[in-house]
Amino acid sequence: MKIVFTAKGNNMDSLIDPRFGRTEYFVIYDEDSKNLESYDNRAIESEAHGAGPKTAQKLVELGAEVLITGNGPGGNASGVLSTTGVEVYVGAGNMTVEEAYDAYKAGSLKKS
Repeated sequence: MKIVFTAKGNNMDSLIDPRFGRTEYFVIYDEDSKNLESYDNRAIESEAHGAGPKTAQKLVELGAEVLITGNGPGGNASGVLSTTGVEVYVGAGNMTVEEAYDAYKAGSLKKS
């Protein structure tokens, strides 16, 4: 299963970015292969409108099955994620990616 985290950096020690649409990076962890990747999303900052849906589309392209973030996506982005079956978990805003993964595994994040 591919789990994607919104992050301020590109590794497990990075802080979670509480934003979704304008997150700086996605940290992508594949639980099956134990592979860790990142995607630089900083180009989205130049988008005047529609950052959330565009970011949601990129998440789908990356093959995400679970999204872990701070505040969660807005309405339009939530709609995109919902129709594609991506599960969204929020409440990881003050954690590192590794801490957020542990919280997800422990069931202590809120499913959105």
